[in-house]
Amino acid sequence: MSGPLSAAFHHAHTIRQILKKPPSDTILQVNGWVKSLRLQKRVGFAMISDGTCAQSLQVVFPDPKLPQRLTNGASVCISGKLVSSPGASQDTELVATDLNVLGRCDPETYPIQKQALTVEYLREHAHLRARTESPGAVLRFRSNVMRTLQSFFESHDFCYTHTPIVTSNDAEGAGETFRLAPVADSDGSASQEFFSEPAFLTVSSQLHLEAVANAVARVWTLSPCFRAERSQTSRHLAEFWMLEAEWAFVQSVYQVCDATEALLKNVLRASLLSLDAAVLWRAGDEEKRARVEVAASDVPWARMTYGEAIEVLRAHLAVHPGAFKFAPEWGKGLQSEHERWLAEQYARGPVFVTDYPTTLKPFYMRANDDGRTVACFDLLVPQIGELIGGSLREERESRLLEALHAHGLDAEAYRWYLELRKYGGAPHGGFGLGFERLISWISGIDNVRECIAFPRWAGRMLL
Repeated sequence: MSGPLSAAFHHAHTIRQILKKPPSDTILQVNGWVKSLRLQKRVGFAMISDGTCAQSLQVVFPDPKLPQRLTNGASVCISGKLVSSPGASQDTELVATDLNVLGRCDPETYPIQKQALTVEYLREHAHLRARTESPGAVLRFRSNVMRTLQSFFESHDFCYTHTPIVTSNDAEGAGETFRLAPVADSDGSASQEFFSEPAFLTVSSQLHLEAVANAVARVWTLSPCFRAERSQTSRHLAEFWMLEAEWAFVQSVYQVCDATEALLKNVLRASLLSLDAAVLWRAGDEEKRARVEVAASDVPWARMTYGEAIEVLRAHLAVHPGAFKFAPEWGKGLQSEHERWLAEQYARGPVFVTDYPTTLKPFYMRANDDGRTVACFDLLVPQIGELIGGSLREERESRLLEALHAHGLDAEAYRWYLELRKYGGAPHGGFGLGFERLISWISGIDNVRECIAFPRWAGRMLL
């Protein structure tokens, strides 16, 4: 190794740092974008944001000639002195002594004007929408939730695991996969499979996590997943992020429910302290925060079996004919209207529904002794419906082989998965959580397309 050691890494102060703990520097440098501008004869004012927090920093220009080149949306570097603000809306402000416009912005064509912009309009300008209040708050909120999740898993000795994006099978067996196209030869005369066999974008990391969990007992991941479903509902995306956890030596589905509830209550309680969550709740009424407070309390979440859920739904329909478009029936899946009613009206909060019929669930779930149901659960929450799905995994090789055949799946394609049971496989279980649905539930945002920076859904892929 030669040459001098590098100097300590240093960044200019962010606006979040300045507002949280004002630095003692005599002259301060601030970088950001102009959110608003007000020029008077003797003084000018600008609100500057760098996206690190919901608040903007007010900059005062004693020399009115200095900000003449400024426009909304321009990126700037401003030097000045931080002083106490006489205004009621902020504690401090920057008195500018120097201004450098780094990137100009044409105010006539700038799509983000100072007026009410619909979510549909912002969706069409996804490359710029993070500059507005709610989309920016969503991105920071996602980041904070991810840190909270990571802290929880680390405190319980879970190992974060990177799982494949390209896979050779459909983990769910539902067929909603994106297949990678074969690669053409250099002369364009033929096409061939790059991996020598068909390859797909992953719909779930579960099977790979199971493999790792049979060596590193507790694992989790947060990774992109892809489902080629044509649903145009507010709960579905073609590309989304999935949090999945898997751990060995768990022998009751209720243990998985316990872990899920503890994890989410940890996130909910942290959200109550989040300034960005407060920004998102401010877009509606007090019910958004109240729902989070109720779910985050020490009161255990409700639990019921699928059979009990069907009975409750039938009883409600008998008293209120026409309450549901689809009649609840044992052996059929719960519709979204059923899930929301159970969470919103019956349980009035999150509710675990366990032990679904075998025919409704994927092949990997552990069969119960009754021969009709599997050891699984769906967590239903208000406004969303299903938020999490989890189960014990079938650790008995013979029973797993029977399940593969019953679901019409090729056992040879899952040979490695069967071998996990053959060579010292341990009882294990886990769950999968749609990250955008989690953000939607906590924030009160109605559509998951507003819960991710660049949404993709059937028929649309902006950017």
